[in-house]
Amino acid sequence: MKIKLGIVLLCFGFLANAQNTEFNSQQEYSFSLKEAIEYALDSSYTAINARRDIAAAIKRKWETTADGLPQIDANIDYTNNLKQPVQLLPAEITGGPPGTFIPVVFGTQQQMSASATANQLLFDGSYIVAVRASKTFLEYTNTTAEKTALEIRQNVIDAYGNVLVSQDLVDILEQDKATLEKNLEETTAMFENGLQEEESVEQLQITFLQISNELRNAKRLVSITKEMFNLTMGIPLENDIILTDDLDSLAEENISLELLNASVEIEENLDYKLARNLTEQREHELNLEKSKALPRLSTFINYSTNSFSQEFTFLNDNQQWFQSSVWGVNLTIPIFSSLQRSARTAQARIALDQANTEFEQAKEQIRLQVKRAKNDYQFAVEKYRTAKKNLELAERIENKNQLKFTEGLASSFDLRQAQTQLYTTQQTLLQSMLDLLNAKAALETALNTPQLNFTNN
Repeated sequence: MKIKLGIVLLCFGFLANAQNTEFNSQQEYSFSLKEAIEYALDSSYTAINARRDIAAAIKRKWETTADGLPQIDANIDYTNNLKQPVQLLPAEITGGPPGTFIPVVFGTQQQMSASATANQLLFDGSYIVAVRASKTFLEYTNTTAEKTALEIRQNVIDAYGNVLVSQDLVDILEQDKATLEKNLEETTAMFENGLQEEESVEQLQITFLQISNELRNAKRLVSITKEMFNLTMGIPLENDIILTDDLDSLAEENISLELLNASVEIEENLDYKLARNLTEQREHELNLEKSKALPRLSTFINYSTNSFSQEFTFLNDNQQWFQSSVWGVNLTIPIFSSLQRSARTAQARIALDQANTEFEQAKEQIRLQVKRAKNDYQFAVEKYRTAKKNLELAERIENKNQLKFTEGLASSFDLRQAQTQLYTTQQTLLQSMLDLLNAKAALETALNTPQLNFTNN
């Protein structure tokens, strides 16, 4: 009975653990836009790999630095001459007849040696260049990580906005469908009583079917946009999310026209820093080719011990070992390479000239990018405000046509046109809100504001 009870309890334990694991995998998340950005900067797939890139760059810098530090290697060799080589010696040395030879075996059948060698680089021009280049590469990686953080922020804003747009669109279409359904019922009853033409019913049916199709598609889009948001955040697709901000509030909060007057600190722009890093790397490559014409000086010291035996007795206390040690300096002086080094140096110089030209081009592109981002943002604000006014007008027009249609003063075609215009204006307003959020995020990215990194988040 005790054994059976233990088995039952163990099974219940496994079941509870499995249920707990399943519960954790189905965790529900709730985010404001600010919270979503902070979470993505810490936990998104892109952020995780960006931190790994920085860690790898730090290790790469140390790898380069370590080339100039002492290097120590140890070596142990064991040799067993299963069939020892035979040498022939003149038989005369042992009193034999001239012209004959005797076979002789030299050495012991087994041999073991242990040695250690320390190497130290004293001077190498390419090492100095490599250390400087590794620092530049680390700066480049950090700058790339900052740019990645801004891109993550921009992607989260876009994904967050898409979810809100899809949810709001479902709400609007459901309201429109309910209104249309009521109109269709009333018009059908009037037609059956001979107060409306059949065409009026058919026109409303066309609009109703179109709205029904759009509603079904919008509901599917909600699921897709949520999964896209999860992917951007680094959250499993099956986990539920709740967005606590609403689109109207976010649109109003993101109207900040002072950004249009923000000065461009081009030296702080990340694309500028990346272009400058590329130029510095080309300078290091040129200096590296030049340094190959300089001499290379290094030193080493070696210590070794050897032992010989006919049998494996090397672990015995009385085994005899013979020590030796050597110290030396090596100087390598490049003299002539058939103009190979000259050709490589010329190529590196050309690459540097190209990088300088690209750097100048990048500066002009950054200025144009900021100017265009400001224009896009200003247009997005204007489009949003216009869309709000257009929606008010479209609602009034639709209401007027609804009354006229009920009173027999407007045709069903006129009503359908007014309804279609209203539905289009509603969706235009939603899209203008999303465009406003994205345009501001793009402008802030171009201005490098806010400044983000993964170590502070």
